[in-house]
Amino acid sequence: MIARFAIFMFAVLAAHSGQIEADQQKPITIYLAGDSTMAQKLPAKRPETGWGEMLSKFFQEGTVIIDNRAQNGRSTRTFISEGRWQAIVDALKPGDYVFIQFGHNDESKEKVDRYTPPADYRNNLIKFVSEVRAKKATPVLLTPVRRRRFDKDGRLQDTHGEYPDIVRSVATEYRVVLIDMHRGSGAVLNQYGVEGSRKLFLQLKPGENSNYPDGIEDNTHFNPLGAEVMAGLAADGIRRNVVGLAKLLKPHRAQEIAR
Repeated sequence: MIARFAIFMFAVLAAHSGQIEADQQKPITIYLAGDSTMAQKLPAKRPETGWGEMLSKFFQEGTVIIDNRAQNGRSTRTFISEGRWQAIVDALKPGDYVFIQFGHNDESKEKVDRYTPPADYRNNLIKFVSEVRAKKATPVLLTPVRRRRFDKDGRLQDTHGEYPDIVRSVATEYRVVLIDMHRGSGAVLNQYGVEGSRKLFLQLKPGENSNYPDGIEDNTHFNPLGAEVMAGLAADGIRRNVVGLAKLLKPHRAQEIAR
């Protein structure tokens, strides 16, 4: 009888242990909420590439699921009003992560359909953080990436005004992990320089690509190289600040700055 009970308990413990191991091996879902600098692109827009498309390259295979919900032209206000934010909240389960990066469209006063005043931007970020935490998931705030804008003396110009500082202040006040893409991307653009930084963005000569027969000089949106470099900055931030995900990254490799 004792022997049978021992065998039974061993089987129960083994099954429980196996379930724990299986749960630990399940990939973690990372939702991306943001704008066009992060978003998945349609074939007709290639080679434009959002940095969110490249993020999975930095993780060990099978460890994460990147669910990229970022959308072109969205601000925090329109992401909420269109129901895109609520769709993420409804899908969240304990242990998920939500990476939140807005600002390019929130700051656009000339585009009244998307502009979000600074106070509202702050409140929207707080809403995001609170609602993610209510689902026992983890919010991660990211400052907006820089645009490629240099003055005549080759100095990189800021175009985001107070919006990056609002993200930083919300992260500090609410103890949210912050990945400072604004500072990181600024450092990268300065490393590449005025002309070298062109190779990170959607810049094509007439006839070079059938999607852009007349060419394009876009200093906001990335090509595949630029998207990968920006995703690398996000991965570096994860490695330093996001304990639950850092262990899932591939071994660290220094960013190579091609000139």
